[in-house]
Amino acid sequence: MGLSEMDLVKRIGNIMLKAEKTLSTAESCTGGMVGMLLTSIPGSSVWFVGGVTAYSNSVKTGVLNVPASLLEVEGAVSRETAVAMAAGVRELTGSDFSISVTGIAGPGGGSADKPVGTVWMAVCSGQTVSAEMIWLTGDRDVVRRKAADYLLTKLYWFLEKEVK
Repeated sequence: MGLSEMDLVKRIGNIMLKAEKTLSTAESCTGGMVGMLLTSIPGSSVWFVGGVTAYSNSVKTGVLNVPASLLEVEGAVSRETAVAMAAGVRELTGSDFSISVTGIAGPGGGSADKPVGTVWMAVCSGQTVSAEMIWLTGDRDVVRRKAADYLLTKLYWFLEKEVK
């Protein structure tokens, strides 16, 4: 697509404003970076209602209502957890759309099944959920930045299809 982060956020903001919709975020491995990028443009408070940085499983379960049994079976880095985080923050904030990201930024924490760079993300509206896993390379900062950028791009294309 070739858009800079700021161009992407501005386009997301324009779609949200035009449709009079709101957005919330649930972030784990990006540590609030997506929310920071979304709030970097003036006026984003009209459509961005807030987010939860759910780095620990206790916040995922206690604030976002991700079932503990889901975390035990699927793990914190899974499609099911990303979807539950997005649904949980949407319900918590009352937003029209929500996004989530959970992953292993490294350098430690990876396994054979889920190596460093494994990231799950979800975009959620009331009717539709889109979840995707990506593998990212680079050091911790690079993985986190790439995950944030990818999620914003995913959100943009989701909104392009969903918001009429």
